[in-house]
Amino acid sequence: MTPHDALPADLAAGAFAARVMTPEGPSVFAILGGAAFDMTPAFGTCSAWLNAEDPVGAIRARGVPAVLDPGAALANAHHAARDPARPWLLAPVDLQAIKAAGVTYVRSMLERVIEERCRGDATQAEAVRAEVRAIIGDDLRNLVPGSAEAMRVKAALVAKGWWSQYLEVGIGTDAEIFTKAPVMSAVGPGAKVGVHPMSGWSNPEPEAVMVVNARGRIVGATLGNDVNLRDVEGRSALLLGRAKDNNASCALGPMIRLFDSGFTLGDVRAAEIALAIRGRDGFALEESGAVGAISRDPADLVGQMIGAHHQYPDGAVLFLGTPFSPTADRGAPGMGFTHREGDVVRISSPRLGALENETDRTDECPPWTFGIGALMASLARRGYPR
Repeated sequence: MTPHDALPADLAAGAFAARVMTPEGPSVFAILGGAAFDMTPAFGTCSAWLNAEDPVGAIRARGVPAVLDPGAALANAHHAARDPARPWLLAPVDLQAIKAAGVTYVRSMLERVIEERCRGDATQAEAVRAEVRAIIGDDLRNLVPGSAEAMRVKAALVAKGWWSQYLEVGIGTDAEIFTKAPVMSAVGPGAKVGVHPMSGWSNPEPEAVMVVNARGRIVGATLGNDVNLRDVEGRSALLLGRAKDNNASCALGPMIRLFDSGFTLGDVRAAEIALAIRGRDGFALEESGAVGAISRDPADLVGQMIGAHHQYPDGAVLFLGTPFSPTADRGAPGMGFTHREGDVVRISSPRLGALENETDRTDECPPWTFGIGALMASLARRGYPR
């Protein structure tokens, strides 16, 4: 596919937010009706713009018409073909907190239980997977978390000695909400994504990502790759930070699709997310899953993330959890999937576009050096709000 094919299918019909690295520094752009507008002079940051009462209306009222070819900027984002004299797409968020919800789909819940019972040993996964499904089944889609029926299932599993912390957050009252990565650390389309070399069992997690303003309103959506070390988390859930937060282990993009009359939360609920992996060893995998198969509604998850008990004055993004984790064997039968260096991972949904990245060791990915201080200094140097 060409970079233009990786853009949303109806780009000219929607409203989008993008962060673009220009020769002058990182800038915030809007795409509305296929036309580009520079939002940096008015707001400075994506966070400030999306905290406006009406982000789409602000494009018309305060955006500066600009020249930007999104397809060319996406092509120039590729780590191996980047021309620093030309614009390229960055992760589309800046000061927003980067949060994630875990164990929100039946398939991912079962895989987490399997990781736990394997203690991170991938060689046991297939046998444990069969055992888990024989006891739990894999059709819990109509089980409402926290409901009386969910509590009856919990009681039955406790009696069998099969209760799990992952089942607790999967069908219990409280969702798992955690910090995926530090502010400003996410990489964008075309960048390398990092897998820590200590891990022998890792995978991408393709997810829809909610973009939330400081008042808790969902203002748009994007795509994310929540790169995960399955063996590390499987050893202990207390190693979640070690499994999730590593150099270049969080990818977002290609742009944020803003909610308007033509694209709403209902469209996110109805979306399909596709995953394609191509390895240098000839390995190929394609899977897809429905966002709507989620066990907790996106609005409920956002409500558990932000409110009277948790505030995010610069807004936040929330990974909704993955509809599936790849399990196809790569190598010996029963060993399942794990990343290898050079894997090209493509996460896509027609109205959000495609997020494509290549995997590498975390210590071989470019180190994260441009943080909040660097962004503030860049905006000050250019005379923009900050």
